[in-house]
This record gives sequence, structure tokens and C-alpha cells, in this order.
Amino acid sequence: MNQNRRSFLKTSSAAAMAGMFLPAAASITKPAALSMPAKPGFRLIVMATNWGFKGSTDAFCAAAKKEGYDGVEVWWPAETAQQKELFEALKKHELRVGFLCGGYQPGFKEHLEYFKGAAKAAATNSAQPPVYINCHSGRDHFSYEENKAFIDFTGSLAAQTGVTICHETHRSRMLFAAHVARQFIEKNPSLKLTLDISHWCNVHESMLDDQEETVARALERTSHIHARIGHPEGPQVNDPRAPEWAAVVKQHFDWWDVVAERKRNQGEVMTVLTEFGPPTYMPVLPYTQQPLADQWAINVHMMKTLRQRYQ
Repeated sequence: MNQNRRSFLKTSSAAAMAGMFLPAAASITKPAALSMPAKPGFRLIVMATNWGFKGSTDAFCAAAKKEGYDGVEVWWPAETAQQKELFEALKKHELRVGFLCGGYQPGFKEHLEYFKGAAKAAATNSAQPPVYINCHSGRDHFSYEENKAFIDFTGSLAAQTGVTICHETHRSRMLFAAHVARQFIEKNPSLKLTLDISHWCNVHESMLDDQEETVARALERTSHIHARIGHPEGPQVNDPRAPEWAAVVKQHFDWWDVVAERKRNQGEVMTVLTEFGPPTYMPVLPYTQQPLADQWAINVHMMKTLRQRYQ
């Protein structure tokens, strides 16, 4: 490695570390509606993701509790030993839980059956009822009727168990694009969304200013939020505290504010997951694959920002 390249890598590494201490990307003015007292029953619950966490389940739960999270969102563990480990850690650290459920089988029938088994087990487990279940539902290449089967099943399961079950606006899944999701929203009145709008910014290569009505309909159906900041060229900015992302950060908060105002006015619980991901979801430097920012620090920053804005 020549001296110039060593200098570049050293400088880049220092910049990445410095990013952890940057202030918020923008001084986002809190809307007046969010400064008014919320109706009784409103509560903000912020969840931590174990995506990218290197350590045991107990260590993850301990870290989440220490930072001030209310709970964690994790994939429903298929193995009994993993379930035992998770529930023991949740109890020890007094954390709530939201479960992710989904399938990866390429065929519709096998995929749906696997999904049904996971979702039912998560919703009816006797150790700790989840605050919600977030579904990675179907696939983008399944037909409308095939994907609708996931909504029909979760509607029945939610009615039977009382658990809030939401379907995520996620790439590769049935709600991968705004215009496609709109069809499901219009034809399925009971559909509840997990809004991860960063995916739509990426899919449509825009900040969705040409689909405002569709976004408004999605916000009306949003029960749970994944608070990651996307942009037209990717589902995750390198660091939301960096000033170059100010306008993009503001747009995401403008969307989330709509959900928060509804939840506050109706006295409902508002659940949010801080979900900035690890490399290579997190952009990295070439050659070294060093992440451009600290994933955990960014998620904690997002958690604190959400509390300041919505509590």
C-alpha cells in the first residue's frame, strides 16, 4: 500500500469516527400539533433491532435496556432453545417484544404455510405476548390473490388473539412499491402497515413527491414505523446526522409526524423501531469494507430524537 492510499484510508477512518459525534442533520421544527397534550392512552414505545448486533441475546437486551429502549424487535425464533434464551433475557431486562415473521420459500404454497406457522406461534406463545407482529409478507413476484392470502390469514389471527399484526412496505415483499401497495390498501380495509418508507424512496428513485395521495393513504393505515432514512438512490443514508441529508431527514419526519398526530389524538400506542442496518446495508469504504458510521450510535440517536419529538 502506497503512502497516498494509507493517508486516504486514515483520513476516511477519522471522518467515519467523527460522524458519530455530529449533531442532528437538521433543526427540525416540531409541529404545534405535537406540542399539545396527547389524549389518555397515548404512549410512545421505541424498539431496538438486533440486526448487526454481535453478541448474545442477553447482551443485546442488556445494551438495549441501558440505552433506554422500551423493547426489542426480533425474528420469531424457530428453535425452542432460542425461544427460551430470548424470553429469559426479555424478563431479566424488563423489555417488551415485537416479532418479525416471514418466509423465503420461492413457491407460494410452501411460503404461505411456513409463514402461517411462524405467525401463529409468535402470536399465541405463552411466555410473553408481543406488542405487535411485523410481517415480511409474500413476495413481489406472487400474484395479487396469492399475496392477499397473507392479509386474510393475519386478519383472522389478529381477531382471534388481539395482537396487532402489520405488513411491511419492504422491497421484494408484496408491498414493495407505493402504487402496488395502494391496490392492497384500497381492496383490503383491514390491512395495517408497518411503514418503512425508505424502501419506496429507493424503489421509485424519488422522495415520492409525485405520489402524495398514495403516501397519504399509506400513512392512514400505518400502525408501526421502521425509522430508517432512505433516499432516491438507496434505502439508508450513511449518517442521518450529516448536514447533507437535512432535507431527506426532514421529509421522513414530516411523514412520521402524520402518524404521530393521529396516534396522539386518538390516544393510541405508537410503536417505532430504529432500524439503521449494518454493512453492507450501511455504506462502506472500498477495499477495507469499513462502515462509514457507527450503526448502534445512529440508532440510539434516532431513538433519542424520536422521544424528544413525540413523547
